[in-house]
Amino acid sequence: MIVKNREEMEILKKGGQKLSEILNMVAEKIEPGVKAKDLNDFVLQTIKQLPNTKDYKLSFLGYKPEGVVRPYPAGLCVSVNDEVVHGIPNESEKVLKDGDIVTIDMGLTYKGLVTDHAVTLPVGEVDEKGKELISVTKKALDLAIEKARAGNNVGEIGFTIESFVKSKGFVPADDLGGHGVGSSVHEEPYVPNIGPKDRGPKLVPGTVIAIEPIINEGSKRIYLDSDGYTFKTADSKRSAQFEHTVLITNDNPIVLTQS
Repeated sequence: MIVKNREEMEILKKGGQKLSEILNMVAEKIEPGVKAKDLNDFVLQTIKQLPNTKDYKLSFLGYKPEGVVRPYPAGLCVSVNDEVVHGIPNESEKVLKDGDIVTIDMGLTYKGLVTDHAVTLPVGEVDEKGKELISVTKKALDLAIEKARAGNNVGEIGFTIESFVKSKGFVPADDLGGHGVGSSVHEEPYVPNIGPKDRGPKLVPGTVIAIEPIINEGSKRIYLDSDGYTFKTADSKRSAQFEHTVLITNDNPIVLTQS
């Protein structure tokens, strides 16, 4: 578990705020008829136009997770309906339609340190079950952040997410969860979306984690698509995700990825 020093915390705060601002701009572009590729292109252009642009880098672009053959080819993940996570926006004609739900997920590296943020949004008019899935997933993140306190096991976070979403008729996606972040896109500890409460290590002040409930409408089962990155639900039902980067302190957790 990597503990950040005061200087690193300040860098992560500034980077997280900028990430939130950019993802909010992307969210404003979500509407029927929009191409996922255009959302990714917007992010690429926005980064180039930032003051001191050399200090910023899109964390996902060119990132190669362990065991994966090729680097991720985009700066933004765009996952629609049954696409659970890591949807690639620029390798197919992915066009948002009225009634879809879409997750936009982005990592931003500022002065060498990474923050990570995701939201799920309705596209046009979405049915009531879709709205509920989005609402419940967002609430699960809020509840989980309250458990992100020094001395708590990471399992407290997972138990809170799992208990809440199951009480609403939904289920965490199998084998997916949050992670430490900062020095790299993924680092220790793994932050589960399921219990038990005593699972995993205890959080300590200075730890930075990405908490990300990834919640399915139907079965928890998922599979990896042939593109090597996109996970999809096994039953073709929808999935939602919300994610914040959170700093553990001696007091209340600090959400780094909010404007």
